[in-house]
Amino acid sequence: MIPVKTLIIAAMAVAIGISSAVLAAERPPCAVPDYMLFGDSQLNRVSAAISKQRKLTIAVVGTGSSALAGPDGPPTAYPARLEAALTQRLSGIPVKVIPLVRSRQTGDVLSKGMGKLVTDEKPDLVIWQAGTIDAIRRVDLDGFLNALEEGIDSIHKRGADVILMNMQYSPRTESMISVGPYADVMRVVAQHRSVPLYDRLGIMRHWSEVGAFDFYAAGRDNVLAQRVHNCIGRTIAALIIDAGRLELFELKARP
Repeated sequence: MIPVKTLIIAAMAVAIGISSAVLAAERPPCAVPDYMLFGDSQLNRVSAAISKQRKLTIAVVGTGSSALAGPDGPPTAYPARLEAALTQRLSGIPVKVIPLVRSRQTGDVLSKGMGKLVTDEKPDLVIWQAGTIDAIRRVDLDGFLNALEEGIDSIHKRGADVILMNMQYSPRTESMISVGPYADVMRVVAQHRSVPLYDRLGIMRHWSEVGAFDFYAAGRDNVLAQRVHNCIGRTIAALIIDAGRLELFELKARP
């Protein structure tokens, strides 16, 4: 006969195992609260590209945070993961994501080149990463705001949509670089210009707080970076589908 104590311990182990499995199922690593990802801003040019041209071209512009080092870096960085996610989720729509890394450039410098970029690459959507270099260099906030608005106007005039993306979350540098004011400016500009904001700073902080990722390990674990980039690609894809009203073309549910 099996001792009662042994049966109790076994039952507790099973219960703990079930609870862990349920929690894992309820909170997948890429999960983001809807209020952090979806809003009222629409991507009308993306909608037109899908419905009329039956294709979608996206340019990712900004600093080196859109890239990963090493030979396995490009296919695992978030632009490639975004392309894969949209290709998987949209029925028969060719999707091309072009990463255009502009290392160590402030928003003002990037803004001045936006017109030529859109003319040359002809994207339907520009994902504009901004804020990191400006925060590091302590660029004047009014100048940063003006640069963002001028860049958005330049993109829109040339027939493309834009998503603003703020900086990465890093608990190691949070006390050294004051990114908050620049993230606030980006939120104000996004609301004023009615463009979506991918709040990478807030989303990554959320992942840290719920234990999805340990960002203190960043820099030592390239596997971690690849997993984070995969989640960023998937969640941006969800934002694009929502803001572009592409549900009719969708094959997969939101992540």
